[in-house]
Amino acid sequence: MTRRLTAVLSALEALFIVGIGIAVPLSILTVMWAAQFGFQIDWIEFWRAAVIIWLIGHGVTVTFQLDPQTALALDVTGVGDPFVVSIALSGFALCTALAGVALARRLRHEPHRVLGELVALGTVVVLSGLVVLSASQPGALPSRGQALLFPALVLGLGLAIGSIGASNPARVRLRALIADGPQPWVTAGGAALRAGLGTVATVVVAASLVTTTALVLGYGQIIALYESVQAGVLGGIALTVAQLAMLPTLVLWAAAWLAGPGFAIGAGSSVSPIAASLGPLPAVPVLGALPSEPSPLGYLTLAVPLLAAFAAGIAVRPRLVRALDGAPLGLWALGTGLGAALVAGGAMAFLAVVASGSAGPGRLAVVGPDPTAVGLWMLVETLIGASLGLLAGGVRAARPQAFSRTR
Repeated sequence: MTRRLTAVLSALEALFIVGIGIAVPLSILTVMWAAQFGFQIDWIEFWRAAVIIWLIGHGVTVTFQLDPQTALALDVTGVGDPFVVSIALSGFALCTALAGVALARRLRHEPHRVLGELVALGTVVVLSGLVVLSASQPGALPSRGQALLFPALVLGLGLAIGSIGASNPARVRLRALIADGPQPWVTAGGAALRAGLGTVATVVVAASLVTTTALVLGYGQIIALYESVQAGVLGGIALTVAQLAMLPTLVLWAAAWLAGPGFAIGAGSSVSPIAASLGPLPAVPVLGALPSEPSPLGYLTLAVPLLAAFAAGIAVRPRLVRALDGAPLGLWALGTGLGAALVAGGAMAFLAVVASGSAGPGRLAVVGPDPTAVGLWMLVETLIGASLGLLAGGVRAARPQAFSRTR
């Protein structure tokens, strides 16, 4: 494609990414506007609500100020004061990132790939600025700086992931520099990166299985909460879509639970393998799947990240052994294990930041895992597991020898 065509198509795709993301909540809200409210409310209010939902889905902080009548009806201390919502409905961000991956893969073999990616990012920034201007109001005021940057950053992450493997001069030069770098230092660094990210990915996959199991076992409580809310058919659909958007966040909560520190649903609460103190919960049906008792396995749940790190250490050991060419593995294994632990701890802390924040007034200002605690626990677990995996075959590998076949 020509430079101009690449830029136009990338801008259109960015327009679709933003448009579809807002259209999902807007379509449901528009049906409610017609069927439940009988066109009696100005439709622009539902547009603003859809934009706010989309922005929260990308981690944008929104400051809410309820009117006195609503604050009185909710009957919660301090709810009439401004409060922030910063915890992401991360399903929206996940969809944006996946769209970025798809766009980068389509542009991978185009001669103007970088231009297309930059145009897409710029288009998202412009569109985010326009929609936030149209949705800002005293009752719900998003952070304009975050609104401009966060959706573009999420898309940029997807573009970066999708660009992996693309043949471009910069990547070729980088690979050449790595290949010509000092061995086995470069190999140890690559092994640490793979082991650390592999450990985190395995824990997240295990957390998704834990989340699924909790939803199945807590099905009865979830249905009971749906009935208590009495939201009606359309309200139930809207509530279900919102909970689906929250599902990736729940998986990250489960990952923090597997790592050890767990997470909180309000100030003073704690959900971890050895403690479960929930306190009053908001009327969100999916929260009915949260455990009300500590895990019967207790700290044995820590075997999941330990085994994940152990398997990752075993997986990267052969490459490190080849790079050492028969030299002692002991110190190199410990150093690589430490590098993997730093990568895993940092990645897990970042995911905890994504899954934590404020969800409302009062005690709901503290929701999700503590990034520092999760990162430190993951660091220690990965250090132990990955180091043991790297040392599983011994501290010295036999130097390859040539054998001659005798007749």
